[in-house]
Amino acid sequence: MCEVTLPAGKVSRPVWHRTVEEIWYVLSGHGRVWRRPGGEHLEAEQIVDVGPGDSLVIPTGWRFQFSAGTGEELRFLCYTSPPWPGPEEAVLSDSGGLGEPTV
Repeated sequence: MCEVTLPAGKVSRPVWHRTVEEIWYVLSGHGRVWRRPGGEHLEAEQIVDVGPGDSLVIPTGWRFQFSAGTGEELRFLCYTSPPWPGPEEAVLSDSGGLGEPTV
């Protein structure tokens, strides 16, 4: 488990994970999360607003990107299952649903 902090107004790089699922719990701030199954399942694309107390799952292989609102940083706990295997786990995705990354 780790704590993730994204500064206000910033957008993450879109990525996907080879073997782990992520479970998030939002501690503070507000933001948006884009997620989509791998492959050609564009109809399952989702953009959700998140805030304190919200939780969500990023299934293995799903592309995802997240952003923080302009007012304050977004902070959340991230649990991976199975445990994080190392830096080769995260793979950059060709595009995301929240625009150009800023971090």
